[in-house]
Parts: sequence; C-alpha cells; structure tokens
Amino acid sequence: MTDASVSERLESGIDRLIGSSTRLEAVDRNIAAWMDRWSVPVLRIALGIVFVWFGGLKVFGVSPAADLVAATVYLVPPEIFVPVLGVWEVMIGLCLLYRPLIRVGIFLLFLQMPGTFLPLVLLPDVAFVTFPHALTVEGQYIVKNLVIIGAALVVGGTVRENSRRE
Repeated sequence: MTDASVSERLESGIDRLIGSSTRLEAVDRNIAAWMDRWSVPVLRIALGIVFVWFGGLKVFGVSPAADLVAATVYLVPPEIFVPVLGVWEVMIGLCLLYRPLIRVGIFLLFLQMPGTFLPLVLLPDVAFVTFPHALTVEGQYIVKNLVIIGAALVVGGTVRENSRRE
C-alpha cells in the first residue's frame, strides 16, 4: 500500500466519521428538542393521574396507605380523615390535569406534602428497618414524595411561561 492510498483512506474515514458525528449531533438535537417540548406536559399529566388514582383509592376505601394515614393522624377518626384526604388528592390531580387550575393544584399539593412525611417522625418503627438509612416499604412510599415535590416544582416553574404562550 502506498502512502498516498493510506492517506486517502484515512481522509475518507475521517470524513465519514465527521459526517456521522454531524448526523448524530442532529439526531441528538432533535431528540432533546422533542423532550424539551413534551417533558413538562407529560410530567404534569403523570402527576395528575397519580393524585387522582391514589386519592380515589382513599375515597373508595381501598388504599393500601389508609392504615399508615390512620396511624399517623390519630386526632381525627380515620373513617373521616382518609376519605377527606382522598378528595383533597383527587382535587390536586384534577387541578393539574386542567391547565387553568395548575396553580391551585400546586398550592394544594404543597399544603399536603409536609403531612406525608409525618410517619418518618411519628412512626419511625413503621418507616425504618434500621434508622436512618434502611427504609421499609412504607418508608420508601413516603420518601418517594421527594420526587413528587421535585416534579411539582418543575411544573409550577413553567406556569407563567405557559400562560404567556396561550
């Protein structure tokens, strides 16, 4: 093989690599733009569905979290408190699903969220296998609310932007 043919092959390979890199960059840019466009609406709808679903389970008396809620809030009879909490959660979900009420839903959500962490303090034996790092299933159910708070911050952070678009 001559030096010229090696050089030509090397240049051809570099050209293909650069062309491939440019195509990959374009694909990556398109995927990122699609994700930017749909991430917040999908997140908002997912939050709404979760709140309607979990709240509905409480309203209809079939929530696996009802006993935990009842043990945490012992000042109000569970047969009253759990369904009321369920209605509250359904309202949060419906507000998140109906765009003009997103602010109301976020407000209701942030009023409700501190209460979801009460079992970590009031019922550590229910929330932890070994305090403070090994969580029970109930503890995991509670700590996942950090993700819900983060998601609510993202959705709430776009409310003014979305109202300008409409």
